[in-house]
Amino acid sequence: MEPPGSWRDVTCPVTGEIASLGQCGIVSQDGSGRRHLIQLGSVLRRFAAACPGPILDVTSAEIDAWLRSLKVSPMSRNSMLVTVNILFSFALEQNYLPAGQPTAASQLRKVKVPESDIGIFTPDEFSQIIHAAPEHLIPLLAISAFAGIRSAEIARLDWSAVDLDRRIIEVRAGQAKNASRRVIPISDNLAAWLAPLRRRGRVVPSCRQHREITALAKSLGIPWPRNVLRHSFISYRIAIVKSADQVALEAGNSPAIIFRHYRELTTEETAKEWFGIGPR
Repeated sequence: MEPPGSWRDVTCPVTGEIASLGQCGIVSQDGSGRRHLIQLGSVLRRFAAACPGPILDVTSAEIDAWLRSLKVSPMSRNSMLVTVNILFSFALEQNYLPAGQPTAASQLRKVKVPESDIGIFTPDEFSQIIHAAPEHLIPLLAISAFAGIRSAEIARLDWSAVDLDRRIIEVRAGQAKNASRRVIPISDNLAAWLAPLRRRGRVVPSCRQHREITALAKSLGIPWPRNVLRHSFISYRIAIVKSADQVALEAGNSPAIIFRHYRELTTEETAKEWFGIGPR
């Protein structure tokens, strides 16, 4: 039998059913989605395999060495450190670690993430993609491109949140990345794309659709940069409204991020072409 404070005591839900992860307290925030639980389970299983002893004995140096050994991007490394921090915070709450002292995970700093160029589509490139897409991919393409909703958020989005009469999409707090409700206006061209569709249930019923749209772009000879539709929306939106504060509210980012990364990437004239892409 393992002593108190062992990995089995702390991470038993991780090695069991994914659904029990939230029930056991490792994920305590209401509304944590299944995808988030799966990501936590994946990271913590790898961490538990690398550091199989009592959690009290795990040092900051061991955590740092494990993170470096993974050879992942700086962004992924920071994300994995956040997940390990969740585990250590849970262990602290359950008295597996001494109270009043920083945990081994909390003593590590995130690494600097180098700024990368923002990749966006031209109106012509995206027009080719969306006009070649089968109908079942239109909601994902149109809402991502003309409302800028994140992939993880649109995966949780229900058609009941899309109000064509009021011309708004509501991203509820439990669906948003930053757990804060926001309302996004529906542009004329987005309304035109969505109006003919059967709008019931989930907007994107299958995660396979993301792979389908990248395969579609590849078949047309068009590269698909990371988060290209969201980056495109923000870039073209700020070119039209001229307000980082307004775009930040709609996109769920900070005004500083909008101003630093997206301002003046394109022109107002090109932005009008983007929001003029409609169904034929």
